[in-house]
Amino acid sequence: MGQPRFYYDLDSPECYLVAERVMHALGDVPEWIPVQISEVGPFRCAAEVDSYREDVERRAAALGAMPLRWPDPFPADTRWAMLAATYARSIGRGVAFSLAAFRQAFAAGRDLSERDNVLVAAAACEMHPAAVIKGAELRGTREKLAAATAHARADGVRSLPAVVIGDQVLHGERAVPVPA
Repeated sequence: MGQPRFYYDLDSPECYLVAERVMHALGDVPEWIPVQISEVGPFRCAAEVDSYREDVERRAAALGAMPLRWPDPFPADTRWAMLAATYARSIGRGVAFSLAAFRQAFAAGRDLSERDNVLVAAAACEMHPAAVIKGAELRGTREKLAAATAHARADGVRSLPAVVIGDQVLHGERAVPVPA
């Protein structure tokens, strides 16, 4: 059946909730793959944003997660952060970096569209800021992110978070089991 694959984007608090439990939820350690398939929203008004936040906060509480702190702005443009995650994955630090970045965004309320906040996440897993900046800006890194996104689509992923186990695609935070 192969190793499960966890597809995520750092802009999504639902991906964050899955990231915090996916290592224990499946029985097998999944491969973490940053992709850009769908963005959070779009929201038509502030009331929709508030409703979405309340729903995610209720789910986080039900899962026993720490209370969420929302970055401002939300949702943020995480394109550069996703390139950094792709670079981190290429050097074997993808999981550590992505967890640190998710926690910067949704536990500390920091905006991942600001490079300094991304670099704080990188420093938390011993990645040198200059290497992260250079690695995230490489054409090869952009190509890897695009290829991972294309592979996710070929796997049948249409929204995030998603976990692929064999031929089965689990879409959405609620589809991933809660560890016992």
